[in-house]
Amino acid sequence: MIPVVPNQRVVGQKVCFADVKHPCYKMAYFHELSSRVSFQEARLACETEGGVLLSLENEAEQKLIENMLQNLTKPGTGISDGDFWIGLWRNGDGQTSGACPDLYQWSDGSSSQYRNWYTDEPSCGSEKCVVMYHQPTANPGLGGPYLYQWNDDRCNMKHNYICKYEPEINPTAPVEKPYLTNQPGDTHQNVVVTEAGIIPNLIYVVIPTIPLLLLILVAFGTCCFQMLHKSKGRTKTSPNQSTLWISKSTRKESGMEV
Repeated sequence: MIPVVPNQRVVGQKVCFADVKHPCYKMAYFHELSSRVSFQEARLACETEGGVLLSLENEAEQKLIENMLQNLTKPGTGISDGDFWIGLWRNGDGQTSGACPDLYQWSDGSSSQYRNWYTDEPSCGSEKCVVMYHQPTANPGLGGPYLYQWNDDRCNMKHNYICKYEPEINPTAPVEKPYLTNQPGDTHQNVVVTEAGIIPNLIYVVIPTIPLLLLILVAFGTCCFQMLHKSKGRTKTSPNQSTLWISKSTRKESGMEV
């Protein structure tokens, strides 16, 4: 049983997808190192909100999580290094034998055998809980950049974490950009959650309609010009008609004098 840890609950918005077959997720990133949590605390935080610490079923889900994490490091977000707890762990005494990697299991009971270990991991020993590397500024190691591959660590180390939830009936849009929030009741500051981008969606709608709008404006302007031209033609008086009227009036006046 996981002990209740006070003041560790994280309040934030889940990221869901239009396809209800996909689970919902939440990336909990903490700017302050002192606010990061242990494996057990992360597990409790997810379960308190009705979720579980992330389990990964296959490479496709791994790539999905990688894409979501990439949004966290976009320019201007102020987010940098910080590994994430996932729900893989080993229950037992420290071991260094070749059987050690087979002892890891998912905390939510998933039977998934998918693994994405970094080179020479797991190292086993006293390191029983697993993180997903997220160190974009670190120099690459023998296995390449320390990004998204897995490493076993001591369970009392402090990291960020990723929660996973059942699909929602009325899902929200998937992640477009990260933002920072401090909602009422939050005990940790600067938790990164996500929201759907409205402006990018409007751009995709407006841009294709620009040629049509220009065509309508040209047609409207041409029509107005023709109507104005016809209106001037109707109100203009003929010079010959004016001269003829004056001539008749002069002859009549001459006859009256005689």
